[in-house]
Amino acid sequence: MPTDDLMTRALESFGDDDALSVEALLRLTDTAAATEAMTIAEVADLLDLSPHTLRYYERAGLVDVPRDANGHRVYDTEAVRRLVFLTRMRLSGMPMRDLQHYIALVDAGEHTEPERLDMLIEHRDTIRRRMRELTLSLAATEYKIATYGGSAGPDVPDL
Repeated sequence: MPTDDLMTRALESFGDDDALSVEALLRLTDTAAATEAMTIAEVADLLDLSPHTLRYYERAGLVDVPRDANGHRVYDTEAVRRLVFLTRMRLSGMPMRDLQHYIALVDAGEHTEPERLDMLIEHRDTIRRRMRELTLSLAATEYKIATYGGSAGPDVPDL
């Protein structure tokens, strides 16, 4: 699923009055349903992703999914949790190469936690910078709307 589609789905899951918080993000995917082995179709439905995306994440080395005797993928709780994390990081704009590096560090063990922390801090700073840039772009757009006689959005003072 392209990041734009994932972002649209995430934003639609919030009501107009919902605060955008970690708790709200946790509501996006309820992994409680993933208590037993799941098929690719079940995981795709649970996470609202396509099976193609799930296979892509596997080919990219982001998730290891064992196969049953018939060769079908069997997703366990750990794989589903990892996929939830991956989709949230993609939603935030983390590039695939950074996700691959991060997952390689996770798989390498606890001794890589400082480097993982550094990566996440850097990513957080990137997100914050983009938020400031988007806020500035929104203000410019609202200004232009006002110059054409439209009204500014509810969180932007009339210009």
